[in-house]
Amino acid sequence: MTPLQRYIAEEIATDHVDGLLSRREALRRLALLGVGTAAASALITACATDKTTTEPASSAPSSPAPTSAVPAPGMASAVATTPITWPGPNGQLQGSWAQAANPRGAVLVIHENKGLNDWVRSVAGRLAGIGYSALAIDLLSEEGGTGTFTDPAAATAALGNIAPDRFIADLRSGLDEVARRSPGQKLAAVGFCFGGGLVWRLLASGEPRLAAAVPFYGPLPDNPDFSGSKNAAVLGLYGALDQRVTSSEPAAKAALDQAGVVNELVVEPDADHAFFNDSGPRYNAVAAADAWTRLQDWFARNL
Repeated sequence: MTPLQRYIAEEIATDHVDGLLSRREALRRLALLGVGTAAASALITACATDKTTTEPASSAPSSPAPTSAVPAPGMASAVATTPITWPGPNGQLQGSWAQAANPRGAVLVIHENKGLNDWVRSVAGRLAGIGYSALAIDLLSEEGGTGTFTDPAAATAALGNIAPDRFIADLRSGLDEVARRSPGQKLAAVGFCFGGGLVWRLLASGEPRLAAAVPFYGPLPDNPDFSGSKNAAVLGLYGALDQRVTSSEPAAKAALDQAGVVNELVVEPDADHAFFNDSGPRYNAVAAADAWTRLQDWFARNL
């Protein structure tokens, strides 16, 4: 398995351990990734053991606030998104564009392992609402787009089967399109979960155009070298209960410091993986609001 495939597989197994997926559904999703029953069972056991041994004993996941009772950060000022296409390195790419009224910068938004869905579009709209035009890219464009998958698990599996180099090429094309639509504006990238990991990979690829980058709970690539992305001020956001990803925070800090990259890494207390996603079961309104405030402050300083 590639590191990204393993990350997705571990996420599926952890969702089962946390009671978000039945064992049958977890095994089905792992099978779509090419993980056999015996290997899937072993992975689930390993993830259960890891969670038991690494989760802080004094902390229990707080109950997620109902999304109907706690509005997601930035929703009040969100801008509607528009579907767009543009020529990519391997064919037409798709995305959703949100134009800020008085732009102060422009952002490439990278989705979770579910592909480009309504929630990711809403994030692009929220960013535009606070002054940052945003493009939410669909990394399944070459497969016909996320919307062509009737089974969300199949979309996730398809993402797991794509070579990381293709993602980087498509993301750079996405930055080309953001720059074309936002002449003279500084550029940033924001990613969530799987997309957070791709923000780290984009930085490690030596992308010089980023003035800011915000990976939300994204897996760190092995032995990253960020020296080619010194222009990017990096705000990394983690959840304290998400040890599967948060355990890599010291390595990320060391690599950023070694490369001389301006950075701030924040671990939100009592927050789990995907705490910013107000459409999901791990949404944490307090952590999400704090992260949103930090993101705005970071962009104000660096874009």
